[in-house]
Amino acid sequence: MARKLKVAAAHISPVFMDPMGSAEKAAEWIRRGGRDGVDFIVFPEVFIPGFPYWINSYAPLAQLTANRLYQDRSIEADGPELAIVREAARDAGVVVAMGASERAKGGRTCFNSTAFIDRDGTLLGIHRKLKPTYAERYIWGQGDGSTLFVLDSAVGRIGGLACWEHTMNLARQALIEQGIEIHAALWPGLSTIRGLEDINDLQVEAMMRNHALTGQCFVVCASSPVTEEMVRFMTDELGPHDWLSPGGGWTSVIHPFGATLAGPLTGGGDQLLVAEIDLDDRHDVKMWVDSTGHYARPDVLSLRFDRRAQKTVIEVGDDA
Repeated sequence: MARKLKVAAAHISPVFMDPMGSAEKAAEWIRRGGRDGVDFIVFPEVFIPGFPYWINSYAPLAQLTANRLYQDRSIEADGPELAIVREAARDAGVVVAMGASERAKGGRTCFNSTAFIDRDGTLLGIHRKLKPTYAERYIWGQGDGSTLFVLDSAVGRIGGLACWEHTMNLARQALIEQGIEIHAALWPGLSTIRGLEDINDLQVEAMMRNHALTGQCFVVCASSPVTEEMVRFMTDELGPHDWLSPGGGWTSVIHPFGATLAGPLTGGGDQLLVAEIDLDDRHDVKMWVDSTGHYARPDVLSLRFDRRAQKTVIEVGDDA
């Protein structure tokens, strides 16, 4: 496995509410990245089919039709949309972290998920966001510890979290304890929501730099700008509003010592933000601070981590 790599954060907007269109757009950018020698690409939160920005802008009962439509346009893990992304990853020889609204197979509950795909197209695993934030709970269920993992890939040990999942310090530590080398951070574009204009990007930047340093890992942070199409969808489906405007997004690549390697990108316009990294740089940082070694105090502080999948039905034997 190469230690020197090219990583890219996709500062790209989806084809809003069009899961197949978004998957095909992602595939085009994956192949483009492969031609440019990129080894790993991170796409934004729920790139397929896009972030449901209306959830924070309208009364709950006014959202029923839009929420049902979003559920319908979420994707299943073995569906054709993710198959297109996997094929592109294989053709381009690129490892991919893809944000998607995942609908449970055979059910209707959806999850805010990240699919990790190896460069041969293998689906390594799907992480489901542990705690949907605020009104996101109208849309998505909770993940569990069974998908809070770090995975071996062609570019090293990778994992990731979505949006304010990064405020969950113990979730971050669970990934750190598993030896994460490259962290995928997936975000929507929230800085054009009324009331968040002056604070959102500062929050994202603070969390990304903090995680890079405390985890001694590279952070590839991808977010998608809001488009006119998204604003228009909300107006057409739910009525007039002044809560959201085009632009936004904060995309960057951060070194384990906290320095900026690429970006940040903000505002509209699709592009891949590319940085060259050397995984061996982590060793220099860990000489100063090693969160799983000499800078840990397990005698004072420890983490209880339940990796079990949580089920609604648990079968027991007749003698139980």
